[in-house]
Amino acid sequence: MSHLEIDVGDLHFTARWEDAAPRTIEAIRRMLPIETRLIHCRWSGESTWIPYGDLRPGIEFENHTSHPAPGQLAMYPGGISECEIFVPYGACVTASKVGQLAANHFATIEPDDGWAERLREVGRRTLWDGAQAIAIREVD
Repeated sequence: MSHLEIDVGDLHFTARWEDAAPRTIEAIRRMLPIETRLIHCRWSGESTWIPYGDLRPGIEFENHTSHPAPGQLAMYPGGISECEIFVPYGACVTASKVGQLAANHFATIEPDDGWAERLREVGRRTLWDGAQAIAIREVD
């Protein structure tokens, strides 16, 4: 089964798809590979995000949450706020300037030696050093 390879600068992660979000996975696959900038969230706490502005991937809510755990990648499909992918590294709530949102949990970072520390480092870098390069690709 395929998985995601994620690089944020020199930090590497592997993530597995979440079976409970098939339409979101299809939408993400249409966007791959993703090579962009990861920025720190403004209203969501300990999370980073990839903004997609007016993009509407044409999906409804599935496997959605307002409190993704560290390493749970989630897509807000747009509507009240802009479309975005959340990459949380600590306690967070998916939110915008108008309040709480729900995002579709579509993939989870696979735990390996040091993954939680590397994920917190992603958060530290985006908060204190600014936007970070992120690359996401699917690997068989």
